[in-house]
Amino acid sequence: MKTQDFDFGLPADLIAQSPVEHRASSRMLHLEGSSGMLQDRMFADLPKYLSAGDVVVFNDTRVINARLFGVKRSGGKVEVMVERVLDAHCVLAVVRASHPPKPGSVLFLANAIRVTVLMREHDVYTLRFDHESTAMELLERYGSLPLPPYISRPATKTDEARYQTVYARQAGAVAAPTAGLHFDKNMLATLAEMGVVIAHVTLHVGMGTFQPVRVENIADHKMHKEIFHVPPETVESIRRAKAGGGRVLAVGTTSLRALEAAAAAGGGELKPGHGDTDIFITPGYRLRVVERLLTNFHLPRSTLLMLVSAFGGVENIRHAYQHAINEHYRFFSYGDAMLIERQS
Repeated sequence: MKTQDFDFGLPADLIAQSPVEHRASSRMLHLEGSSGMLQDRMFADLPKYLSAGDVVVFNDTRVINARLFGVKRSGGKVEVMVERVLDAHCVLAVVRASHPPKPGSVLFLANAIRVTVLMREHDVYTLRFDHESTAMELLERYGSLPLPPYISRPATKTDEARYQTVYARQAGAVAAPTAGLHFDKNMLATLAEMGVVIAHVTLHVGMGTFQPVRVENIADHKMHKEIFHVPPETVESIRRAKAGGGRVLAVGTTSLRALEAAAAAGGGELKPGHGDTDIFITPGYRLRVVERLLTNFHLPRSTLLMLVSAFGGVENIRHAYQHAINEHYRFFSYGDAMLIERQS
């Protein structure tokens, strides 16, 4: 398929710039994949679509304070956006500067951290934090929250709480798994009381999640790699649910990608897994694990839009997105939700 098949026009005023007042008060568009039928609902209606014995899988990654500002030795300003923490002192990062720094050069960040540029591969740098504290400790102390590029304002104290899920626990993402932002503790308690099984995976979301596909044919696109972990207890919960007739709901495309990556590594069978994944789910991909997907509305020409099209059907998603625009749903990270029943 062509990248242009996943393009659409979006009025700028539908890009949510701030979260709604209460996490669980967003709208939710329900798509029945087999029929294409749409229903305008509220996120608070989600329990009506679940039954005891179903499994809901959450991505428990936590967003780190990945953005740092500083200067080069020459005095030129730099902005560092950490993509991944490699070890105690080294990170992968994108560096923005008027003149790209060369390997061996030194940066001074946040008036507190000396950083050495070790190497560059394409647009990604390997940096070493020359400090007694670890890179993760320094980011938490001096970094700022990396709001998505389509939110046209600085991060605030409100964002520090609302751009994290209430169940975030594994630090490492540079973007939130945004479908999970709708859940509050009351919703989680309601699901547990219903007998819905809560399970977790980890996928540390990278900056590539915001990048549009720039090649003409989507088969030529190279996905960015992200770290994932699917624990044994999650695999066992899903196995028991499916044996008892229950269904699996993935909260967010990242949860779905982690499960499918583990299944692909297991030769088609879901098994515990850990490592890097660059899995690219496009129309025609054989989905193995998940029957339902809760997600937000995604950017045009993005890999995430291609994923939901694979899940719910290309024409169904195209129609649903036009309906969402007509009905003034809120788009992207702080936007409304979409509950998709798998097409097949």
